[in-house]
Amino acid sequence: MASAGPPAATTQPALPSGAAVLRTIPYAFILPEIFCGTWVWILVAATTVSFPLLQGWVMYVSLTSCLISLMLFLSYLFGLHRNSENWKVLDSLYHGATAILYMSAAVLQANATIRSDSDLHSPLYYHLNSAASLFAFITTFLYILHAFCIYYQ
Repeated sequence: MASAGPPAATTQPALPSGAAVLRTIPYAFILPEIFCGTWVWILVAATTVSFPLLQGWVMYVSLTSCLISLMLFLSYLFGLHRNSENWKVLDSLYHGATAILYMSAAVLQANATIRSDSDLHSPLYYHLNSAASLFAFITTFLYILHAFCIYYQ
């Protein structure tokens, strides 16, 4: 008769702290999210903001997301999470919700870009809006990728 031993304990991987944040997927996506999101805000702010309702939402989402992501990055960097499983849930929910908000902002920025093509302003604003649209969609992709990686980890 075979005796059943103790059940195998499943250990969850520890949340990274310090420089390990930069080498661990999906946490390594936080800096590119901040970088690309900052570029969205800078590029939209560099235009005349011809469509304040559309581009105001884009600027709000990009700036707010950059600040919250920066706080999240610093909390991982300094180990404020204390390896709590609740941080994974918080991280996944934040990045999932932000991905949805960024998708709406990217679509609105693309709409503003299309509208600015027919404007009589200099072509510089069209190019700035185009670049902002590109960075908005890249940032959306990074937030989606981060949310899925943390969820399936």
